[in-house]
Amino acid sequence: MTQRDRDALLDLLRDRSFKRGKFVLTSGRESDFFIDCKPTVLTAEGHRLVGAVLLNAVEGLGQEVDAVAGVELGGCPLASAVSLTSALEGRPLDALYVRKAKKGHGTGRLVEGAERLPAGSKVVILEDTITTGGSTLRAVESLRSEGIDVAGVIAVVDRDEGGADAIREAGLPFVAIFTRRDFMGDE
Repeated sequence: MTQRDRDALLDLLRDRSFKRGKFVLTSGRESDFFIDCKPTVLTAEGHRLVGAVLLNAVEGLGQEVDAVAGVELGGCPLASAVSLTSALEGRPLDALYVRKAKKGHGTGRLVEGAERLPAGSKVVILEDTITTGGSTLRAVESLRSEGIDVAGVIAVVDRDEGGADAIREAGLPFVAIFTRRDFMGDE
């Protein structure tokens, strides 16, 4: 990852993913801005950039990890992008997907891909945006119930609304690539 990749990802997010207006967030809170990373991440260039930038952040945690986990829905393409990028760079990390609820059919798994990892495997959770941290902390518990050690959480965007603090209070390292300020200035 280069600074140019990070800057290009921010430009794409500002262009394709950032909106001003009145929005209700997953947390139920109202907001005067919305960042939906999917329109950026699901482009070929966005996928390439987010894979490089997030892999760099995973490596920056300073821990050996076995996989990355994306929280349904926005985190799943992030985990896939990082997994692919890591394999292309010769240091492969598998991807896991963490569902919000167990499927009522098939295997009924809450965590897809966990069955191939040995107990105690270290995983970093990847999120698109963090507001309160609630869905992330539920994903932490889901992964732990599968015998997985969560090594930290990395978000593309931290909305600076308490989620980072909640994650850190749970004893987990937290890194945000971008924050509210990158989109809203000093408001």
